[in-house]
Amino acid sequence: MLSPERLALPDYEYLAQRHVLTYMEDAVCQLLENREDISQYGIARFFTEYFNSVCQGTHILFREFSFIQATPHNRVSFLRAFWRCFRTVGKNGDLLTMKEYHCLLQLLCPDFPLELTQKAARIVLMDDAMDCLMSFSDFLFAFQIQFYYSEFLDSVAAIYQDLLSGKNPNTVIVPTSSGQHRQRPALGEASMLEGVEASLFCQCLENLCDRHKYSCPPPALVKEVLSNVQRLTFYGFLMALSKHHGINQALGALPDKGDLMHDPAMDEELERLLAQVPGLVNSVTASPEATCLPSRIPPRVGSPWRPLHHSRKVDGESDGSTEETDESET
Repeated sequence: MLSPERLALPDYEYLAQRHVLTYMEDAVCQLLENREDISQYGIARFFTEYFNSVCQGTHILFREFSFIQATPHNRVSFLRAFWRCFRTVGKNGDLLTMKEYHCLLQLLCPDFPLELTQKAARIVLMDDAMDCLMSFSDFLFAFQIQFYYSEFLDSVAAIYQDLLSGKNPNTVIVPTSSGQHRQRPALGEASMLEGVEASLFCQCLENLCDRHKYSCPPPALVKEVLSNVQRLTFYGFLMALSKHHGINQALGALPDKGDLMHDPAMDEELERLLAQVPGLVNSVTASPEATCLPSRIPPRVGSPWRPLHHSRKVDGESDGSTEETDESET
């Protein structure tokens, strides 16, 4: 049965909204690049498994950055994959630096830009040095806001800088094109401490949300964040977004912070895979510490291999909260 949204839109608008052409083009490119292997089991099976992987969210693994950021679904899928692959870091209570989190991101996307990781870390660290340690949950929720709303935040940074300098912030802000990330304006120490008037900032962001062609947080939730303070700084605003329960729920990529370290489906799958490796289960049982990640992850380069399909289904989108909890007690 067709959804009300599908019935209300013409075919071409619905296909454009779901970025079907993006996935068709990518499928054809992979088909041509791997035609010798695909010819062994047929084109029809390839397309079936490709679009199954898109639905399951596993199609972004080990892909280039231009692809993982190409659609909102790809961004959500990458966020969920990063959480599921590396939640053990938080489960063990490990604290990592920005560069170490960047190495983890590169395991899933070899050309993931360092600048995006730095911006996410700045939300957590604010005025602290960039080599300070961060918990997994703090970085993950900040990274979610920065990665998913990247173009929107670039425009917000420009508006914030205009307000600080006394310029008219109601001029049209042109977002950066896909694949390019503009450097945020350097903010002086005084301006970082003083911030801008929240009510005026809210008016500017309402106008921005109305005309922004990229994804942006629900305007009602942005207004809710800004209504609780009289003045705020740019990074204070981003931190508030990253901790907001409703925004995390609207994105649907990550669970509630209290459930961040729990993924029964993934645990069951890992146990099944470990049981298939001769001698591994016994060695793990004899040495429990072998299952723990070290407190430092050495820099590695992710594999450039581009999977054609994945058989395991990823859980559906869940809602959640970002209330503070102590990960080390999980």
